[in-house]
Amino acid sequence: MAEATRKEVGRRLWRQLPLLIALVALWMSLWGQITWFSALTGIIVAITVTRVFYLPPVDLSGRFNIWYAAVFFVHFIRDVVFASFQVAFQAITPNVPRSSIIAIQLRTRSDLIMTLDAIAMSLVPGSLVVDVDRERSILYLHTFDTESADDVEAMRRQGLIVEARIVRAIGSHDDLRAIGHVDRRRVDPQERKDDTAKKGARA
Repeated sequence: MAEATRKEVGRRLWRQLPLLIALVALWMSLWGQITWFSALTGIIVAITVTRVFYLPPVDLSGRFNIWYAAVFFVHFIRDVVFASFQVAFQAITPNVPRSSIIAIQLRTRSDLIMTLDAIAMSLVPGSLVVDVDRERSILYLHTFDTESADDVEAMRRQGLIVEARIVRAIGSHDDLRAIGHVDRRRVDPQERKDDTAKKGARA
């Protein structure tokens, strides 16, 4: 029993290690210097913050796909640039754009995915996540220039697209299934053979 407890604690610490490293890096960047002193104080502060200000543990999936991460960042930069021009154009036109608050029902139940999706959507000019329903995985997005129901649906689809890009990059296999993405490496060989045979029969 004690051995199982120690293993569980070890796994939990290993999963939280990237977050502790991020806190230390943030602390050192605030100091503006990379020294042993700033690193040591950063470690102390990171451990103190995670113990005193307790939050539910963030479960990391343990997978990272560099290709899909690159795809996410390329699309993110494109969205930011395009939205910046769109907002600038709206600023010099006399028409007042219509704003909306849109509820986006995410397909995953990961706190990390939901947080990253909210950050990514909020960093794009013209949109801002104003509230989150953690229990039901719903983001409430304030956006402008939504003149019709089609515009609202387009923004809702965009939120789900961003979620899918993040999941493909760092999501767990359960998250991948939730968005309908099939990891071919985890498909049973017999199932893959049957699927190939069905495709051949249809051809």
